[in-house]
Amino acid sequence: MTLVLLCGFAFFAGLVDAVAGGGGLIQLPALFLFLPASLTAVPSVVFGTNKLSSICGTAVAVGHYAKRVKIPWHIVTPSAGAAFVFSMLGAAIVTLIRPELLKPLVIGLLCYVAIFTYSKRKTGPQVPARISNERAMIYGICTGVCIGFYDGFFGPGTGAFLIFIFVRLFGFDFLVASASAKVINLATNLAAVLYFASKGLILYEYAIPMGICNILGSKLGSQLAILKGGQFVRRVFLFVVTALIVKLAWDVVKSYLRA
Repeated sequence: MTLVLLCGFAFFAGLVDAVAGGGGLIQLPALFLFLPASLTAVPSVVFGTNKLSSICGTAVAVGHYAKRVKIPWHIVTPSAGAAFVFSMLGAAIVTLIRPELLKPLVIGLLCYVAIFTYSKRKTGPQVPARISNERAMIYGICTGVCIGFYDGFFGPGTGAFLIFIFVRLFGFDFLVASASAKVINLATNLAAVLYFASKGLILYEYAIPMGICNILGSKLGSQLAILKGGQFVRRVFLFVVTALIVKLAWDVVKSYLRA
């Protein structure tokens, strides 16, 4: 029964994540809630299992988007490479600094992202495409460095920040931004999976069936995004960002109550 429940959450997480990111909001809490207490006592095992399941759906979403959406690879490829490297660096440094200290800052940034996105009703490019290819590649690498490090170090909101950056800085519409964000997510997830697998921190008996369901959800989500376009992606994006703000704010309140 536990595996059936987790597979259901994995399917829904894959669907939401393929559209606008935020699948971790659904799948990771489900793992902590339904896995036996003896397994959740080691959080890194839960994170490793979640990452392997998630990367399955992310890889399928990237393939699906690549066939139907014009992804600007001259920006996304170097950005993904930088994100891969700096995601590993962030994962290494997380042992030295408490990531909880970032939560108030991240909440503030997400509030800005939500307000800006809501105020901009259009789903097309938000700024004129005046960036040269050379400068765009540099900006892409800088994006990969910052987001990759953040994802390895802390994580929540990575997809939302990527979509926002691609819309605000590069002038992508929400559909192209979501497709591009999936490529970066694939790189950071791959770095995490390699790390967790090398340490033996993945429960394959859960991760593999959950990964299959995550793939099915991801296929449906990417098809919906392509079929319904940028306006649909924007609405789901705003929902995910709002959920992230509420979740992180509640974490901060709980930490103060325990103090």
